[in-house]
Amino acid sequence: MANSVGSYIFNAVRGGAVGASEALPGISGGTVALIVGLYDSLIGGAGHMVSGIKRYVTDVPRGRGKERAQEQFRQVDWSVLVPALVGMAVFLVLAAVLLAPLVDAYTQYAYALFFGLVLACLWIPYTGAGRPWKAGHYAVALVFAVAAFLLTGLPGANLPTHPVIVFLAAAVAVCALVLPGLSGSFILLTLGLYEPTINAVGDFDIAYLSVFALGMLTGLSLFVKLLQFLLENFHHMTLVVLTGLMAGSLRALWPWQTESRELLTPTDVPVTVAFMVVGFAIVTAAIVWERRKRTQAEVLHVSTHL
Repeated sequence: MANSVGSYIFNAVRGGAVGASEALPGISGGTVALIVGLYDSLIGGAGHMVSGIKRYVTDVPRGRGKERAQEQFRQVDWSVLVPALVGMAVFLVLAAVLLAPLVDAYTQYAYALFFGLVLACLWIPYTGAGRPWKAGHYAVALVFAVAAFLLTGLPGANLPTHPVIVFLAAAVAVCALVLPGLSGSFILLTLGLYEPTINAVGDFDIAYLSVFALGMLTGLSLFVKLLQFLLENFHHMTLVVLTGLMAGSLRALWPWQTESRELLTPTDVPVTVAFMVVGFAIVTAAIVWERRKRTQAEVLHVSTHL
């Protein structure tokens, strides 16, 4: 029982890390999900949930499809997904209230730390397929890296907080949640809706948050199935694309830039680089720990079957 409770807490904390990252511009929730080992569970679980809900809505009223809908729900790892989603929601609110002002106060150092985190995290999708890259893979990754670099260099807009615009912005931003390298908060910042959304969270603006949540659910239900299909059928190439997106999106985390994305002459270089190194070391340590843990589990599995 203790192990079970500990597992729930651990998954909630992992989900919390993903949720907290979504409150910070430039930090991709998908990237953090990769770092904490939640990415496959989140994408797979969300995909099966969407399929199950769709079958309930379209097939069950016609007197068929109930068993197929339940089969989709049975494929979701609820012991991971539910605590992770709860943790994401709680830490998203906490980060919006507590962390976002801290990042605003120490933007250069915060971005340097996150730059190091994401830079080290490139190793995860790069090696995730377990297959060597060929020249064509590097070319594809480069194309998507350039696209992400240009996207994250766009100056911010100033869209009105009309419900339709908030709905569409949320639908687009949530796609970044499941795409490593792209930040939902950064997309909101580019559209000029980051501050209104953060204020709505802090003020518990139910009307705004309801429209935003509906947009998120709509965007997630449409996009997650596509990503799940790509990961299941074109796993290696999908990871190549994700690697390129993550590499190009490092532009958003460059410590020496203005709010309008103009690059600055580097200042306070030693301390800033030190934060980069700390971020890089954190992810590197997490990757090494995860590899050792997986190796020990494989050795134990083999020994128990001898």
